[in-house]
Amino acid sequence: MGQGLGKREVLLEALPRMTFERILYIAHDHLNRSLGVLREADPATDVVVLVESARMTSGRNWHKERLFFLLSSARHFANELEAEGFTVRYIQAPTTIDGLNRARDEFGELPITCAEPSSFRQFAQLQAFGGSFVVNDFFLTDRELFAQWAASQKTFVMENFYRAQRVRFGILVEGKKPLGDRWNFDAENRLPPPKNYAWPPYLVHERDEIDQLVATQLGHQPTDAWATNRAGALRQLENFVEHHLAGFGPYEDAIAADNWALHHSLLSPYLNNGLLSAHEVVSKVLEAFEARDLPIESIEAFVRQVIGWREYINGMYWFLGEDYRDENQLGATRKLIPMFTDSSKTKMNCVKSVVADVEARAWTHHIPRLMVLSNLALTTGTNPQEFLDWMREQFIDASDWVMVPNVIGMAVHADGGKLMTKPYASGGAYLNRMTQHCKGCFYDPKKRVGDDACPFTTLYWDFLDRHKETFAKNHRMAQQIDGLKRLADLPELKLRAQEVLSGLDQGTI
Repeated sequence: MGQGLGKREVLLEALPRMTFERILYIAHDHLNRSLGVLREADPATDVVVLVESARMTSGRNWHKERLFFLLSSARHFANELEAEGFTVRYIQAPTTIDGLNRARDEFGELPITCAEPSSFRQFAQLQAFGGSFVVNDFFLTDRELFAQWAASQKTFVMENFYRAQRVRFGILVEGKKPLGDRWNFDAENRLPPPKNYAWPPYLVHERDEIDQLVATQLGHQPTDAWATNRAGALRQLENFVEHHLAGFGPYEDAIAADNWALHHSLLSPYLNNGLLSAHEVVSKVLEAFEARDLPIESIEAFVRQVIGWREYINGMYWFLGEDYRDENQLGATRKLIPMFTDSSKTKMNCVKSVVADVEARAWTHHIPRLMVLSNLALTTGTNPQEFLDWMREQFIDASDWVMVPNVIGMAVHADGGKLMTKPYASGGAYLNRMTQHCKGCFYDPKKRVGDDACPFTTLYWDFLDRHKETFAKNHRMAQQIDGLKRLADLPELKLRAQEVLSGLDQGTI
């Protein structure tokens, strides 16, 4: 069935030649038997092809845990399709197009069909190659429907989209009114990490022969954090609903020192490569809500992530266009600082811990991504495209559609406010409240100046000062800009900021 998928060999010349009508191309993020081009596939007429391209494995500085997850998941999926009776080829080739040409060499000049690709680049390549597409139904909202919504909006406020989604699907609503008379429970879901809290354990995923073959190919020792087949992904969903769903909401914005995942679902990798569907995940959560009388604060918070934010980000990726990724309206030019690629290059406890989590598992939850990693990139003036490349390469759930709007629009405000009405910049006070990393840190979150001043606090005020003219007309930034005017030590702070930026560049801060 291709390279590296198992020990069984088949003497093809001894078998009767099958006549196929189509080649179905399955991308590594379309691994679902009931969605995309496989929804109506027929083993008697369709041959299935997956291509592991050299660009996918070695074209960039990909995190090996990320590669392991994607490759092993795809090979497991290929085996499952073959067990169902499909003729499957898992082809290793320099490019996707090279792999598809090899499939045509074997099966003839058959039409090649796939679900709409998840990136502009792959869409263009497959279109130029002559492939045909079915609608990408790995999302609940197709691209045309989202574009209709976006075109009707004066501003692209996610909350408006989310509320429309709730009504559209009849989720947590009574008619057109929200259950509990509130659309969201954000105010209840901002608790700091609890002390002496017994976090439920997360699943351990055992490694099988396919996993070992992929690990050997990559020269990587995988963690046990991630499943690489649908059965494991379903177990992860069950574990989340049973042990973590009730507590998800209150602590979703917290960063704990004693737990890397808290009550987060760990489902995003499976949603983003197809092993789980948004529909089945949300359905399972709503079933649990009805059966167990779980707190609506947690249910709403999770539903918002799936039918709101995830759908919104994918929709905006396609609506904003291919050039959106090049936005840099704050003129940020700093090279990626060393601590992003080496957690030992900083004395900042929060950054060291978060980067170490990424190094270990290719994952950390959304608040460390936004308020530690992205906050640092934003306030240091790191080039948006360099930061985007790093995020894209390092996270296990990263795809182009995920990272481009999240980084360019939300994380570093490089689009000038098309997605977010204000930049997500903060000083050490926020991190002191929402994390457990400030205690014992070399730096004091309450200080703006001095050798032991928290770099986040110093850089926050320096960032506001550097861009005060840009933000002066933003009503959501008025309080911050007014606060800047009251800083008696601003000249000293600006000097300290230059010392901090230099130290960050050298990996000594």
